[in-house]
Amino acid sequence: MNEALRQLEALLSNAAAVPARFPPNSRYNGLPTLTHVFPDGRAVTYVTRRFIPGPENYLLAREHLVVQGDRLDLLASHYLADSEQWWKLADANVTLVPDALMDEAGATLRIAVAGTLPGSGT
Repeated sequence: MNEALRQLEALLSNAAAVPARFPPNSRYNGLPTLTHVFPDGRAVTYVTRRFIPGPENYLLAREHLVVQGDRLDLLASHYLADSEQWWKLADANVTLVPDALMDEAGATLRIAVAGTLPGSGT
């Protein structure tokens, strides 16, 4: 067996999926964690990758016309009743830079039905 394959097998054998323990309103809630054990015995636990569904997977509840001074946390509080759910607005609007959604007054922000959002618990 070549060295690269041996290292890969060692990595996979040392990784064990464990349910993550994040608050219910966390974007990481429900994602498993894995632990990588280095040859020297150090263990590093990390959250697995979170895949965001495309906008076609969300049921649109309404649209919000962005005005100067809007903030994602305030909009999440208004529309989703939890300011910490701002990331759901970012997910429904397909952005890697959430604050950019508020950059342009007059832009339209998609507000998805809560039950269609990942991590909604419904």
